Amino acid sequence: MKLTKRALLQGAAGLGAAVKVSGTAQAAPGLAEIAAGPFKPSWESLIEGYKPPDWFRDAKFGLWAHWGAQCVPEAGDWYARHMYVQGNRQYDHHVKTYGHPADNGFMEMYPRWTAANWNPDELLDLYAGAGAKYFVAMANHHDNFDAYNSKFHDWNSVRVGPKKDLIGLWAKAARARGLKFGVSNHSAHAWHWFQTAYGYDPEGPRAGERYDAFKLTKYDGAGKWWDGLDPQALYGGAVMPLPDGLTTTKAATDWHEANDRVWDEKPPLQNPAFVRQWFLRCKDLVDTYKPDLIYFDNFDLPLGQAGLDIAAHIYNASIAWHGSLQAVINTKHLPAERRMAVIEDVERGLRQDIEPHPWQTDTCIGDWHYNRSVFDRKGYLGADAVIHRLCDIVSKNGNLLLSIPVRGDGTIDSEERRIVGEIGGWMQRFGDAIYGTRPWRVYGEGPTMVEAGMFSEGKQKPFTAADIRFTTKAGALYALVLGRPGDTLSIAALGRKAGSVRRVEVVGAASPLTFRQDAAGLHVTVPSNASHDFGLALKITGKGLV
Repeated sequence: MKLTKRALLQGAAGLGAAVKVSGTAQAAPGLAEIAAGPFKPSWESLIEGYKPPDWFRDAKFGLWAHWGAQCVPEAGDWYARHMYVQGNRQYDHHVKTYGHPADNGFMEMYPRWTAANWNPDELLDLYAGAGAKYFVAMANHHDNFDAYNSKFHDWNSVRVGPKKDLIGLWAKAARARGLKFGVSNHSAHAWHWFQTAYGYDPEGPRAGERYDAFKLTKYDGAGKWWDGLDPQALYGGAVMPLPDGLTTTKAATDWHEANDRVWDEKPPLQNPAFVRQWFLRCKDLVDTYKPDLIYFDNFDLPLGQAGLDIAAHIYNASIAWHGSLQAVINTKHLPAERRMAVIEDVERGLRQDIEPHPWQTDTCIGDWHYNRSVFDRKGYLGADAVIHRLCDIVSKNGNLLLSIPVRGDGTIDSEERRIVGEIGGWMQRFGDAIYGTRPWRVYGEGPTMVEAGMFSEGKQKPFTAADIRFTTKAGALYALVLGRPGDTLSIAALGRKAGSVRRVEVVGAASPLTFRQDAAGLHVTVPSNASHDFGLALKITGKGLV
């Protein structure tokens, strides 16, 4: 059953606190004024007024630089949190490499994060050549550091570390190549995520000694590299410190998991100042860099009313900038009715069927923050798997946003370059079957089951040449084969009942292929030189197909 926006809004009243449908919602008290326009800071207004822009629906494929000081140790994701958890491998790495976190905490990564070899123009040339139509750069992570010239947060990349406006330079390089530009904002969870920095070793020779965040004040920076900066503004303040008296690493880990690890999008009652500053920092990011897309690493809009205020501001500002709404907001794990207000993102996962609303998968070929061990063991997701997942996602009305991990110095490694180049090789040949397309009657056929849902990609079995996905554009039907086919390719969904096939050709080649259509399907003769190791795309035209 197809549900209209009006029906979903009417039904939303029965969800109680899950959906706020008041049409008289105002900006949260004390927050700066949002841009004037048709959108009000309420779910009702966002649902009723939003329509995904065509640029996003046509782009299909974006690349992402999930890059910050946590890439410096080359030890993987969430380093800034886990280096404060005794017994964690990243804690061990930190003690061995940099010293004990009571003496050298995460803030000491910033003078090491110089971005000495970063060349955004060279990287964006590579990414545009790989077929990306939009590019996203991480503006901040849960470690609470702004990678731009922030007006409301002193811990930023102009003042500390690279001493550059990273978001501004990324934006300039992306737009110079005709790419849409987006930012990712992960900082709404910094208030609890970083509380491990206020803990201590429960075991060993320094048991009970609090880590750096618990001890340092801005006055301790006199004469040091962070002179004038307040570590508490970075770490977030001791709103949920590890309680005294824990004597085992298991007890401490269990406490963190049950308390400061809990993922909740409600604003923290014990830290209202954090909510206000988050809003001001995010609004500054939007107003200064005018992103086409903003990805919130949240299950819903972040921080209650503040998130609604920001969403309305982004949409109204986009209308003022462009004359029409061209903005995209991504969040995760949304109930059905909210997927009409923002574009839902499925982190590291797929969908089982065609979705009625545009959506996005975000994933990474390795760890989100650079991990040298993935390179050493050749553990990156291969270009073939990227292409196959892209085809599956696009056939189901989605986009793929793919992160290429960046090293602390601003470079990517040789394996990543090879993978990006191989993606580009396929996209240059067959990209016409991807860009600007829409789903067909069915997404495809084949034996490989799709593991759906967030964080499900680790269960996904490789696709094969028997797996086929469909897209449509300008009266043509495209069949994307997820592997190198044999001499004859049979497509069961394209039997005579599907319509009359008049012509079949390989995308990018003008010569028609030999084919036969019967009740059992469409049978196409595929020349060996027309194929590709990752698979190929066919353009099929006729009567009644689309």
